[in-house]
Amino acid sequence: MKKNDVYILEDRGLLYLNGDDVKEFLQNIITNNIEKVTNDMSCFSALLTPQGKYLFDFLIIKHKAGYFLDCEKKNIDQLYKQLNLYKLRSKVEILNLSNEFVVAALSKEKFLTLDNSKDQEGWTIKFREDPIFLDPRSKNLGARLIINLEKLYLSLKKLELKTANVEDYYRHSHELGISQIDNQNLQNKIFGIECNFEELNGIDFKKGCYVGQENTTRIKLKEKLNNRLFAIKVLEGKINSEEIILEDKEIGKLLINNQNPFALIKFQNNKFNFDDIYKCGNAIIKVQKPEWL
Repeated sequence: MKKNDVYILEDRGLLYLNGDDVKEFLQNIITNNIEKVTNDMSCFSALLTPQGKYLFDFLIIKHKAGYFLDCEKKNIDQLYKQLNLYKLRSKVEILNLSNEFVVAALSKEKFLTLDNSKDQEGWTIKFREDPIFLDPRSKNLGARLIINLEKLYLSLKKLELKTANVEDYYRHSHELGISQIDNQNLQNKIFGIECNFEELNGIDFKKGCYVGQENTTRIKLKEKLNNRLFAIKVLEGKINSEEIILEDKEIGKLLINNQNPFALIKFQNNKFNFDDIYKCGNAIIKVQKPEWL
């Protein structure tokens, strides 16, 4: 990411939650600890099924009396409905502000030039009253600005940022081993902990109960984490199958097949070789070793 580039993430949506019970409501359902989220800190978290399978992931940012949830836009209506199912009689208001607010990504280097910034994942400051935060999953993903659409271009001008190709941002995210596009393909197919949420600072194992907590903790404590979501690099050919084969044995399954593919791979720390070459249909592929491993 170049220092003065900015990426307008039009594929991100925003929910805004507030109300007397909002903190307790989120604490009871999400994988991370809402107490971590303050005016100075944002976090990464997820919502799982009761069995611990993946449903949604999102970034949580404190804003005024409530919280922004920054989620993939194509999943925002589903997330909105799911949160309303859990709300019951809680005093919580849930608003879909995806048409009013926008998310922009900028480099860590630029973020660190701003007043009160800190080289710490999740660290959050305000620029013209709008939150800018260093990505809580990885500092190398840069920072994010959440801003009203009407204010966007004036703020970018004041920050001396120039718009860059958003595909470059998502390619960089893929190289870091962090999936952000088409994550609906993971729903109910993969455990949340298999999405590397622990390594990406998305699970708090000390916070107590949340939806899917029992299986997530069991996998962790009994060292049953034998599969992980990894970025896939296509060396030649075209992917036209889900099965990933090594020496006639299936070692994984492609779950996200776009410009930046991801697969669930059988993985044991002391045995896995990232230099191995695999087949996936007509394609020859490699499993990319992520920065968080």
